[in-house]
Amino acid sequence: MERDLDKWASWLLHGRDGDDPEQREKVLEHLLPIRDRVLDGARIQPGEHLLDVGSGDGLIAFGALDLVGPEGAVTVSDVSADVVEHSRSVGDKLGVGSRMSFAVANAEDLGPIESGSIDVVTTRSVLIYVADKQQAFREFHRVLRPGGRVSIFEPINNYFPDTPNEFWGFDSQAVSDLVAKVWAYEGWEGSADATDPMMNFTEKDLVAYAEAAGFSEVHVDLLVDVEPGTWVVDWERLLNTSPNPNAHTAGEAIQGALTDDEAARLESHIRPLADAGHGILRSAFMYLVAVK
Repeated sequence: MERDLDKWASWLLHGRDGDDPEQREKVLEHLLPIRDRVLDGARIQPGEHLLDVGSGDGLIAFGALDLVGPEGAVTVSDVSADVVEHSRSVGDKLGVGSRMSFAVANAEDLGPIESGSIDVVTTRSVLIYVADKQQAFREFHRVLRPGGRVSIFEPINNYFPDTPNEFWGFDSQAVSDLVAKVWAYEGWEGSADATDPMMNFTEKDLVAYAEAAGFSEVHVDLLVDVEPGTWVVDWERLLNTSPNPNAHTAGEAIQGALTDDEAARLESHIRPLADAGHGILRSAFMYLVAVK
């Protein structure tokens, strides 16, 4: 039996897709283009040393191995010891462990990484969990060699705050009273919260943090899209998945916030939309590349 994992590993390895192979493929459809763009922005050269901060399941780290080549190296770092151990195990199974190193560290304190030892720092959806983002940029700058690059992806969550009129991308105006209860249960008030690292910044803040940390060049692309689509395969997968490590699954949130009758009313409205894939994808994504 698998031992209890910390919340980060539990979400990455299980909660993000509910342990469902089809939902996992749906998640990867979204994540793989992001990984590729982060790596493209890093302008990696053979023989370089890349540090993937908040590496998670290693999507970027393992993708970088071919780019740094046999003479290069990749360091995986994450605040979760369980996640780091998972990446170490995957690296050994793939036969690439000898080209990788592993460190348990958070973005605000990359203490295990020597100053000026890294050519490229990458992160994907990491700063949304970091309280002191300015300090994280100072650490990125510290570990980089002169001319080193940082390539970052972050969602700008406050661009499209949650409202009762949409339930995970599905039109919920007819049951907005119920969705409001679910959002309240989750603590999502629908507006930017200055104390919430996931909601209290925009791309402008990250540019300012990069400049203040000493980066000589900073380039940002903000991509905002509204289009038909859905993040989930169907209603049942929606119930079993969670949007981030700090959130309940949709099913848990519904159970915790609503009575049985209310939950049935919500399902009768949302299930047909989810099963048919009739949703709206709203996203605001930022790619930042900076040079030391």
